[in-house]
Amino acid sequence: MGKLSGWRRGFKRAWPWLRYILGLGLAALAVWALSGRTGELSGATRYLDRLNWAWLLLAVASEVGSLVAFGIIQRRLLETGQVRIGIGRVTAITFAATAIANSMPAGPVVSSVFAFRQYRRQGANEGFAGWILAAVFVAASVSLALVAAAGLAIAGAEGAGFDLVWVTVGVLAAALALGALFIQQGALVLAANLLVRTSTRLLRWPKGEAATRVEAVIDRLSMVRLSAFDVISATGWGVANWVLDAACLALSFLAVGVGVPWKALLLAYGAGQLAANLPITPGGLGVVEGSLTIALVAFGGAETATVAAVLLYRIISFWGELPVGWVTWGAITWANRKSEVPTTEKALDANVAEVTA
Repeated sequence: MGKLSGWRRGFKRAWPWLRYILGLGLAALAVWALSGRTGELSGATRYLDRLNWAWLLLAVASEVGSLVAFGIIQRRLLETGQVRIGIGRVTAITFAATAIANSMPAGPVVSSVFAFRQYRRQGANEGFAGWILAAVFVAASVSLALVAAAGLAIAGAEGAGFDLVWVTVGVLAAALALGALFIQQGALVLAANLLVRTSTRLLRWPKGEAATRVEAVIDRLSMVRLSAFDVISATGWGVANWVLDAACLALSFLAVGVGVPWKALLLAYGAGQLAANLPITPGGLGVVEGSLTIALVAFGGAETATVAAVLLYRIISFWGELPVGWVTWGAITWANRKSEVPTTEKALDANVAEVTA
């Protein structure tokens, strides 16, 4: 039994790195598979050689707007706890957190720790900062499900032919149920307590100091009250986040000089983003490109032109964000170290540094 427990602990420590290596391996496999399609890739390269720079700049602006909208979700939710933060600051946090999530082993976890630390620096207590992380996830999930459902409705009968109806309806129902549960604080606290008790019984976690912190977060859940305006605002900015990102994809088609497959765009985009959330590769690397291209070509898009547009979209929305995000992270870290930090924050910084080392 002791050997089995030791093996499990070792696997848990190694899994983030193994998943990262697996992701890179899958990406390499995708490149190898595509190497046999040199005709399409060379054709896509020719499209990229004659970009329309006006449309390209609009695509970049749309992607920046998407991240700003995601930052505003956090800003609106922080304001429910009387925590004020400027749009510039919250956008910088969003850029940095996105880069961390998309490029590190266990990136989403480390990204959440980073965002949590920034909320604390802005004045949120531990319980409220944890609640914000959960609320942002719920808002993003519900709004993405709404966008995917809208895409299915626009695609009509053609979308039904790809067996996406029940998947989309199921995701929408689950997201709305999650949102409703989150708004109803009593039910949310009950579910959180049940989850913690189950985890303690089966995994023997949390316990000690970790258990105390989890209890504080649960207590905070019952203290936050969201008005109808708060819910509508957070969901609306969540939809804006996804729609602006989808607009970047549409503008990428125009930038490479081909028509936009409007009827299939939101459906393919929603399917691609849902696939990106599967814990397979960092930032959905390879998964998003493949799912978008397959869906758009299946709806009648020219294969070479679609590959070019999707590649350009990913260059802007994935690869382009990484250097900007890491530079932003460096600037935030430097600015934080210049300011006077309370003892508890120094301890938290040390913990984050240990995680990211």
